Amino acid sequence: MDITGLPAPVFCGVDWAEEHHDIALVDAGGQQLAKVRISDDAAGFAELMALLAEHGDSEDTPVPVAIETSRGLLVACLRATGRPVFAINPLAVARYRDRHSVARKKSDAVDAAALANILRTDMAAHRPLPADSELVQAITVLARAQQDAVWARGQAHNKLRSQLREFYPAILTAFAQHKHGLCSREARSILAAAPTPALAAKLTRRRLQSLLKQAGRIRGIQAEAERIHEVFQRDYLHQLPQVEAALGHQTSALLRQLNTACDNADQLEEAATQAFEEHPDAPVIRSFPGLAALTGARVLAEIGDDRTRFATAGSLKAYAGSAPVTRASGKSCKVMSRKVKNQRLAAVGYVWAFNSLTRSTGARAHYDRRRAAGDHHVAAQRNLFNRFMSMLFRCLQTGHTYNETIAFPQAPAEVQAAAA
Repeated sequence: MDITGLPAPVFCGVDWAEEHHDIALVDAGGQQLAKVRISDDAAGFAELMALLAEHGDSEDTPVPVAIETSRGLLVACLRATGRPVFAINPLAVARYRDRHSVARKKSDAVDAAALANILRTDMAAHRPLPADSELVQAITVLARAQQDAVWARGQAHNKLRSQLREFYPAILTAFAQHKHGLCSREARSILAAAPTPALAAKLTRRRLQSLLKQAGRIRGIQAEAERIHEVFQRDYLHQLPQVEAALGHQTSALLRQLNTACDNADQLEEAATQAFEEHPDAPVIRSFPGLAALTGARVLAEIGDDRTRFATAGSLKAYAGSAPVTRASGKSCKVMSRKVKNQRLAAVGYVWAFNSLTRSTGARAHYDRRRAAGDHHVAAQRNLFNRFMSMLFRCLQTGHTYNETIAFPQAPAEVQAAAA
């Protein structure tokens, strides 16, 4: 629905808070029609709906609403009614407020009126929240929570590793070459049984084999137990006995935090990937090289399934941060990487581009050309991600899956020979 073409004689601004919300309604001429405060509950929402209906709100001409957040129950309920909801940056509201008051007065009611007037004067310059499906909204919650859990796992791992460097170098040496390091089940199982180097030195080969089995290891248990046992029997520097015991208690506490973070990340990954596979866009997204179920879920979570959200591929690439931004003034003209972007989509974009290098010959060739042209690694990765976003936009619009020959067509033989 193109809301910019709808007649909107009334505009609503909502200054939200934890316990109440201030509401302001203004007409097309800027005159304030209503100013109320509602409670943050079902009764308050019903009061807001009645107020909007009293001032001409209908299914055909819904009153647009401006608010300073895109989250929360109030926003979810407003979106469920099908009305356009605009999430306005609080900094923009603060600057707009200064246009109407030299004294810089501020109140919740003034902010609500400022939000309503932003829509009255500049609604075309702002985008409403996308009309995503319920499934995509659920995927967004799960994918973002999983990514937060991964970041929390990294923080817990770094805290534990920093702690072990103070008194327990043996465990770090034992799992230095492991793919997941201290986050592996084997390392966490052994560390739980022996939180100090003195206890680790007492672990027998049979006990180590039992711990590895408990951690889920199937192959090479005897050889791995022998290797770890040899590492634990080496000579190391030690803290004083009582200090070492105290550090062991602290290590156990940090290990419990790491275990919780690892379990949260694993459980949320399973839920996110399961929900992603149920979405009709999943086959298109997964067809791209470098995208799996989890990374695909993160991409879908950030771009949504509202096809009207991005008018062009360029707007999607700007949202992802892959498209550069130009700053020109006078004789100065600089092309730089975009700083204002969707950070989550940009993060998964780097992983996507990196993984595609070993799964797509065309992607690898494109990356190598950018490197040969003078781009650094990150810049070449971002350029490849930028190209993938253009392809993804077109594939989602048409419903076609990724095609390597179309995405990266081979150059004619004479052109290749000239380049060589």
